[in-house]
Amino acid sequence: MQYRPFRYLGLLFIGLSLAACSSNHQRENFAELAQQELKTASHNKASQWSSLDDVAPASYLTDLIHAPELDQFIQQALESNPSLQSTLLTLQSSLWELKGAHADQLPSINGNLSASKPKDSDTRYSADISVSWQLDVWGKLAKTEASASKTLASDEALYQASRDTLVANVMKTWLELTAKQHAIEIEKQRLQLLETNEERIIKRFKNGLDNLEKMDEARTSTSQSRANLVELQENLEITKRELQKLIGSTQPLDIAPNSDYPKVSLTLSELPSQSLQRRPDLKSAYLAIEAADLKTSVAYKNMLPSISLSAALSQSADSPRVALFTSPVWSLMAQLTQPLYQGGKLKAEREIAKLNTAKAYQAYRDTLLTAVNEVENALGQEKVLQQQVRHIREALSSSRSNLAQYEKKYRSGLVELSDLIAAQKTTFDLQAQLDELIFKHLSNRITLGMALGLGVKSL
Repeated sequence: MQYRPFRYLGLLFIGLSLAACSSNHQRENFAELAQQELKTASHNKASQWSSLDDVAPASYLTDLIHAPELDQFIQQALESNPSLQSTLLTLQSSLWELKGAHADQLPSINGNLSASKPKDSDTRYSADISVSWQLDVWGKLAKTEASASKTLASDEALYQASRDTLVANVMKTWLELTAKQHAIEIEKQRLQLLETNEERIIKRFKNGLDNLEKMDEARTSTSQSRANLVELQENLEITKRELQKLIGSTQPLDIAPNSDYPKVSLTLSELPSQSLQRRPDLKSAYLAIEAADLKTSVAYKNMLPSISLSAALSQSADSPRVALFTSPVWSLMAQLTQPLYQGGKLKAEREIAKLNTAKAYQAYRDTLLTAVNEVENALGQEKVLQQQVRHIREALSSSRSNLAQYEKKYRSGLVELSDLIAAQKTTFDLQAQLDELIFKHLSNRITLGMALGLGVKSL
């Protein structure tokens, strides 16, 4: 008869456990839905994403441009950029949180030594050592640790995304230095020609061959070009300071922009099978779903009974040595705890966890749609910019040929100076437009590589 209460306790334990587990089958597998979304998007877009010309294979962003100077800037940025280092510290903090979650599955040991001196009595010393351990019968603690591990992996993917974005920005800014320098050189050539034209018009005005309006118009064009040149020179310095900030340096950069653009190589024939899946933001979003789903499992298991074991070693004596090491008294205890009523708190936590998993799934879908949109936009720009560069290059060739004819006719007195100036302006405008398009094209290839999941080597 003395074991009957334990029998009833065991039946109550089993009954409550089955009741709490019965609602665990109403959950949707959002991680599987996310995988289906990715497969569908990759299948629908793969044929479209492999339609560009092959240039050279690339596995990482740094494979797109081969330049020792750029490699040094990239390495310095990865080591010294303060924003990236802050993200790394946050990641290291998450690692310690995971270790804390793992510690919850291990026994805890606490020691205590106290002294008391009652009135008219000798000092008494009390010492005790207690060991407690919660049995992970339902795997709740294991799932809590697994959730923390998934969250850490998600944070690691976000850190990788930050590294990739930083490197892409360094590469684009480094390319922009060349673009700014080219713009300055084109404007200097324009200014030199405008000054020559202004001198011609002044001479013609003095000889009574031109009017005051044309002389003022020439001076206006020259002054405007000087103003543009000053602005372009400052824009170059701004770009240098931006690169200085990206690499985390406090020293001004003493760097001479390249005279020519480097080759930015990118092949797409090998990428469709691995595109998108390589993107760290998608990895992070998917891991966030798994972490949220594990937290939902924990919320369900919080409604189940918990079993904990504890043991205590205690003693009281007239000296600390005796209290600690002589004739201790052991006590053992097992405890079964079943939540019965908490005002609906556990149910609310369960429903919130389910909703958080659904939100993580929608966040994944949003990230996936953004990824597809970025790839399609970058591919569209790749095609358009290729065509624009080709057309403007042809237009510039024709304009230069036309300018040569105008210069020849002007020297022969067959055309007016104003016609020659108009042809010169068209040529310089096309030259500046072509250089800007070339920079946009090269920069867009870096954007496309990022969109397809090219990054930098992980640590």
